[in-house]
Amino acid sequence: SFIVGFILTGFIKTSVLTSESGPLAIFSIALVRLGLALLVSMLVALAAIRLGMVDRQMVYNGYVKPVSHFFQCYGRALSLWLLALVGFYRLSDIVLGAIANVFYLDLGFTKQQIAGIVKTYGLVMTLLGGFCGGALTLRFGVMPILLWGAILSACTNLLFMVLAQMGNHVEMLYVVIAADNLAGGLAVAAFVAFLSSLTQVSFTAVQYAIFSSLMTLFPKLISGYSGTLVDAVGYSTFFALTAMMGVPVIAVLWQCWRQLQRRAANVEHANGQDLLKR
Repeated sequence: SFIVGFILTGFIKTSVLTSESGPLAIFSIALVRLGLALLVSMLVALAAIRLGMVDRQMVYNGYVKPVSHFFQCYGRALSLWLLALVGFYRLSDIVLGAIANVFYLDLGFTKQQIAGIVKTYGLVMTLLGGFCGGALTLRFGVMPILLWGAILSACTNLLFMVLAQMGNHVEMLYVVIAADNLAGGLAVAAFVAFLSSLTQVSFTAVQYAIFSSLMTLFPKLISGYSGTLVDAVGYSTFFALTAMMGVPVIAVLWQCWRQLQRRAANVEHANGQDLLKR
């Protein structure tokens, strides 16, 4: 029903957009179509429940209860901040990654160089970054490493801007790939630990599936317009913009950290008061 709904709303694109429509208009129409397709699928699901085609209790236990329990556990305000962090934490990396291979080719690097440096060497750096991220998370906790991962991921995007200005420079490519993949591996390791900490034991599978899907939903949607953005502003400005995308993420992360600390302090205080009463 979601796919059919998206296909049937294609008339909106053909009737509204013209050859002169800009990227913002195209992006807005795509969001409208996705929203309408989601609405259609929800209506079909509700109709199936009301008609008795599926078990109402199964739907509640399998889909509604994990979501409602998450909001009950963290409260509405903190839950929305956490979901915003989950949805946009990897925004800058994914938006940049969508255009990375085209960027290397435009700079004149051969496919053999891309395979050897970006894929093979980059994979080693990602694994090393993931190992470091896991070790540092165990030592200092999830939130500090999550914050450093966000900062480093945004900063390493600026190295791509330097590479764009230097051109076909193999040594600089090694530096960029090493820094970017180390930061990415560290950030992803801390982020997976963070997502795991948000899940409840009774709803681990469903909640983690929701979080991991939300993690790439908005970044993938936005990254589809990376090529259009590069054509409009050029590589150097594009990489600067992807780095700037990390700034709001850092602000949201800081807000979540503060609220989680406040929540932990309140729980500890409540437990202490309960002990005194006993």
